Amino acid sequence: MNNKLVLGTVQMGLNYGINNTNGKLSFETSCQILSKAFEMGIRTLDTAEAYGNAHNVIGDFHKLNPNIVFNIITKIPHGDIKDIQSKVNIYLEDLQVKYLDVLMFHSFESYLNNKEECNLVLKELKEVGIINHIGVSVYTNEQIEKLLLDDNITVVQMPFNLLDNNSLRGSVMKALKKKGKIIHTRSAFLQGLFFKENFDNEVSQKLSSELTAIKNYAEFENTNLSNLALSYCLNNELIDEVLIGVDSPEQLIDNLNALNYNLDQGLIDKINAIKVTNLDLLNPSLWK
Repeated sequence: MNNKLVLGTVQMGLNYGINNTNGKLSFETSCQILSKAFEMGIRTLDTAEAYGNAHNVIGDFHKLNPNIVFNIITKIPHGDIKDIQSKVNIYLEDLQVKYLDVLMFHSFESYLNNKEECNLVLKELKEVGIINHIGVSVYTNEQIEKLLLDDNITVVQMPFNLLDNNSLRGSVMKALKKKGKIIHTRSAFLQGLFFKENFDNEVSQKLSSELTAIKNYAEFENTNLSNLALSYCLNNELIDEVLIGVDSPEQLIDNLNALNYNLDQGLIDKINAIKVTNLDLLNPSLWK
């Protein structure tokens, strides 16, 4: 199931994550993580122009390790996009790859603002093998429902985790698969919120009962939250790829232990029954 995991690289270019106390990763640590990921069977990276210098970190790693080449998912930024062909050429040069597995709009708004202009060029890039798929990163089910109507969009990246779960996402995920779309999920750990020891911010306080419930489930199952959270995503047959982010090679190894952990259907049903009513709490872009 390693090939279902995608390694996120935002930490390699930015100080990112509600539970990140180390800040932006050093180039040395980033290279250690990338080497360990490839060694353990992960072949795809998720990155973006907006992730600081993450593109260059990946490209420099590829230069230093010519026998290791990752598949790349990257995202074009928010706002109006000028000369998409030149932008893609820059991405290829920065990342030191010959093609992009997925070129994704970084937001639904970016997709709406640029789809008519970009889609013609992106379709041409697909035809010549410069990109394999066109995708959109979304937050809401309403956005997903609109993407069902666009056959040019073949990949949808959406949140999915123990709280942003099947009770909220199940029906739209089934609809996406009926349309032949590829589903990538992110926020498996809700940006590290699941691992906070204390409920010391507004989001964790408002979600305290739900966070306590999943911690209790992990204790009852005699496993850790990493196993619980990742297994919940990995064992969903509708999900094609699961994005994770790590701060160290050791954390990556720990996360990969979840590949050997299978959730009991009874526990899956309990997790599916968790319903967060204030959906803004599940959207990190809205956190203060």
